Amino acid sequence: MNKSASSIPREGLSGADALAVLLLRAEAVLARLEAVLPPMADMEPDWSAAAWRWVVNKRSGVGTLVAVPKVSTMQLNDLRDIDEQKARLVANTEQFLAGRPANNVLMTGARGCGKSSLVRALLTGYQEVGLRVIEIDKHDLREIPDIVGLIAGRPEKFILFCDDLSFEAGEAGYTALKSVLDGSVSAVPDNVLIYATSNRRHLMPEYFSENAATKHVDDEVHPAEAIEEKISLSERFGLWLSFYPFSQEAYLNIVNGWLAHYGLEQREIAEARQHALNWAVGRGSRSGRVAEQFARDWVGQRAGHGGESA
Repeated sequence: MNKSASSIPREGLSGADALAVLLLRAEAVLARLEAVLPPMADMEPDWSAAAWRWVVNKRSGVGTLVAVPKVSTMQLNDLRDIDEQKARLVANTEQFLAGRPANNVLMTGARGCGKSSLVRALLTGYQEVGLRVIEIDKHDLREIPDIVGLIAGRPEKFILFCDDLSFEAGEAGYTALKSVLDGSVSAVPDNVLIYATSNRRHLMPEYFSENAATKHVDDEVHPAEAIEEKISLSERFGLWLSFYPFSQEAYLNIVNGWLAHYGLEQREIAEARQHALNWAVGRGSRSGRVAEQFARDWVGQRAGHGGESA
């Protein structure tokens, strides 16, 4: 129906058409009322799920937990050449699941080296013993008290996961997260930890001018205090895990693992070596993400050519 319901006269319409127009008018009225009425209470989350995203309704401003329909099946054993970081994160998570003291975690460093994949693999490995993950965007960090209100007292253990976290000066989420990590009046319960990833060690941009101890930064009277304020958020995470660019050997090891995952034999994997190196040069990076992307392309190309090298 191209015309709006209000512009269509009901005279001369059949019963079915008149009912359709009436329903359209009712929907229009409800939409207007929804914009001015107080938000309705959130629906009960689907607690049978293993992972959720916190989604805020743009019209009402009300957030709710939306179950992730298809959860990643990434395994911890799939992640190679980050053994130390993996072991420390697994140990911290197992402490958390066992009800022992555990830390909030900040994972920083090179892009594509497995920071986010580690969290997804943790869920695969530990969801049977009660681990759950809630993804939250940095713009919604002020909503953490609302999330905590939904999950406090539940038997599961929840990781609030914020991926690719970074802030610019003055962002509201910075203050909100700092308050939560520092232990505000609305304390985070024992069944909640915060895991975050970032390409910035201190979560905020840093400038050469700030390292000049004998100079003022703009109009800042005490520049050292401004620097301390910038690093204070990252220091509130109890466990720091740093990730570094892979060496050529480590990169090829990951490539080989992915090619084996897709069913290639050792001879075929050896044939792909130089192509994998060329791929990394073209991308300007050696990382787990680049290795996986090469493996997908290589295997897909070979399948399209009847198994011959692309």
